[in-house]
Amino acid sequence: MPPEPLARDPHPKGPGGRTAGPGALSGLPVVRSELYLPQRPPQRVDAPGAALDAARAGGGFLWIGLHGADTWHLQRLQRLFDLPALAVEDAVTAHQRPKFEQYPGLTFAVLKPVRYVDHEEVVAVSEVAVFLGDGFLLTVRHGESGVVADVRAEMERGPGDDPGEHGCPHGAGHVLYRLLDRVVDGYGDAVEAIAIDVEEIEGKVFDGGEDDHSERIYKLKREVLEFKRAVVPLVAPVQQIVDGGLGSAADGDRTYYRDVLDHLLRAADAIDGYDRLLTDILQAQLTQVGVRQNRVSAQQNEDMRKISAWAAIALVPTAIAGIYGMNFEHMPELSTRYGYFVVLGVIVTACVGLYLAFRARKWL
Repeated sequence: MPPEPLARDPHPKGPGGRTAGPGALSGLPVVRSELYLPQRPPQRVDAPGAALDAARAGGGFLWIGLHGADTWHLQRLQRLFDLPALAVEDAVTAHQRPKFEQYPGLTFAVLKPVRYVDHEEVVAVSEVAVFLGDGFLLTVRHGESGVVADVRAEMERGPGDDPGEHGCPHGAGHVLYRLLDRVVDGYGDAVEAIAIDVEEIEGKVFDGGEDDHSERIYKLKREVLEFKRAVVPLVAPVQQIVDGGLGSAADGDRTYYRDVLDHLLRAADAIDGYDRLLTDILQAQLTQVGVRQNRVSAQQNEDMRKISAWAAIALVPTAIAGIYGMNFEHMPELSTRYGYFVVLGVIVTACVGLYLAFRARKWL
């Protein structure tokens, strides 16, 4: 049976009203806006007020996806969906901590999808704010992430990947679970990619090479810390859902959330382990650099001692030759018959004596 077309709202939204007029989504950074009803294909929505009524009457939900929305954009939808002002502010302001918050009749969540850019060794963190209420799901995305699009594609395929079936039989709460599950799966993929780079750096540090990897280690450690900020704060609210809190968020999916929590805890433990390991590797690298610097310094000191010893030895003939090189007419030694050989003997004896003395002190 083909779906009936949605009627556009006949009246614009008043100061205290809930409805929105035709084209109410125009001018908003809407990526997709669709109505999901059981056993019906998704319907594109331009009038969210009428679609919200249809969703509540038909046991479905309205899903509006925004990208890079600001305060003005969300204020246009705030009254229609009765969005809390504090949640709207958090959704607009990026760089929020991951969290789940419960308001009367609404669950607000902030998720942090991550993507590891291997050739740059950078953890790209985006943000998705989710409003889950009676008959609607509103997602606000900041940054580049395919999580929302992937979950929406699942909804369009229908349960069991059967194109003949449509809708989301588990409701909007299940979509929130799928968003969280996708985000946590991304954490696992990022952890595996980071593990490869950490093992590579560890091997290079301890292979006996002379290269300095301190900068690369520090950069990766900084990215792991950024990754940690996206993962660890999410553990507590998901644990709360599993334990029975935030009931409207779970929407009967606590068994699924328990599996998500297991993957989340493993990702958090792995990140914490790699953070400590990178600290140890960095310390080992700095120690090796210090040892090499000490070795170079010792070699330089050794070279300076040798140079000083040879300079002292060379000073003896230089000084004697300088004395006898003075052009005075009356010098007693000039008339000595064997003076030349005596001076050479003194020079040789002094140089040999100095050489043996420096060898005894291990300067030569």
